[in-house]
This record gives sequence, C-alpha cells and structure tokens, in this order.
Amino acid sequence: MSNIELVIFDCDGVLVDSEIIGIHIEAELLHSAGCSISIEELTERFSGMSWRGILLSLEKETGRPLLDRLLNKTESLLDTRLPEEVQAVAGVREVLEGIVYPFCICSNTKLSRVEAMLDRVNLRRFFGDRIFSAKDLGEGRSKPKPDVFLVGAERMGGAPSRTIVVEDSVHGVRGAHSAGMTVLGFTGGSHTYPGHAQRLREAGAHLTFSHMREFPGILARLVAEGGRNASA
Repeated sequence: MSNIELVIFDCDGVLVDSEIIGIHIEAELLHSAGCSISIEELTERFSGMSWRGILLSLEKETGRPLLDRLLNKTESLLDTRLPEEVQAVAGVREVLEGIVYPFCICSNTKLSRVEAMLDRVNLRRFFGDRIFSAKDLGEGRSKPKPDVFLVGAERMGGAPSRTIVVEDSVHGVRGAHSAGMTVLGFTGGSHTYPGHAQRLREAGAHLTFSHMREFPGILARLVAEGGRNASA
C-alpha cells in the first residue's frame, strides 16, 4: 500500500478497554437465565458480535428463550457501567496525537455509548463527528457485515483498497476484509485470550500487534512495502 487514504479504528477493545466489562455483564445475564457460559468461551466465540446475535446463536444451541428475556437488559447496565469503569487502551492517545492520515471510528456499538466512553477517557476530541455506528444503518447490518466500514470510507472519502482498519475481533476483521480493506488485528485489550492473534489472522488480518506503540511503525512499513511493490 503506497498511499494510505484512511485509517479506521474499531472502538471497543481498540481505543477503549471496554470489551472485558461488556463480556462480564453478558456472562452474568446469561447465567441468570440458566445459560452458563464461561468468560473465556464468550470471549473466544462471540467477541465483536452484537448482543442480539449472541442470544440468537445461544437460543439455537440451548433451546432456551433468551432473546425476549435478555435483549434489553444489557442496555441500562452497559450505559451505566461503561462510562464509569472504562479506561483508554495503553498508548492510544499518543497514536491519535501523531497520526498523519485521516481517521475515523466504525463500531457496532450505538453512537451515544461510544461518545460516552470516549468522553470518559478524553479521546472524543480526536474524532468529532467522524464516528460511524452500525446501529444507525438498520437491522442486520452489523459486523461481520462490511456495511459500516463501507459507509465510513464513503463519508470520509477513502477508497477501501487504500484504507487500513484496526480491529480486535474476528467478526470485525471479517467485515473489514470483506469490504476490501487491509486489516490489522489488535490483541492488546484485557479480553485477549490464547490463540487470539491466530484467529484474527485466520479471519483475514494482514498482521497482528499487541501494543499501540507498534502502530506508527506498522503504518510506515506498509507504505514503504507498497511503494516498493508499486515501483517493481
């Protein structure tokens, strides 16, 4: 890639270390409904998937009516706990201060919650209105669908083939890869598990990294490698 036109960040697990909080809330609710699932299994199988998608999948497996019982119970818990407990991912502020390319957020999380989390960790000032939520696109358009990435790229004026995406989940990687973008898998969140990097690569990540301090060097290397390929 000799000319990067856009960098897209996922929010949960990439900018803010929120995935682990949400996973604990979801596990507690599932346990209360008689569906016991470990934090590890919930993380490995469903990280990055919408709560609705998780419930539908587990309904099919268990035969329990989870969707109607639990679908709306996460909202108030997440809206209360995430803005109070979430922390910024280590090193992300320095990345945002130094990045020289246009950038935005593409998330499965609703816009108001993304903004509340970014406010909590003083990162919202970097993005302004450049935050795109799959929730605003309508039912059935969340990751792993590519829709939110394509909308973000269109609004930002970046060609998908010249867009870099930073994602921490298999579903997010698949969505960005399907959009024709170069995906970097991030494994620096508290929800990272053994085999996380390998699963991201299998889903389509170009490479993986575990700390945000690596990110500027990775971008520089991608540009250099793309330039050499273009001139070959």
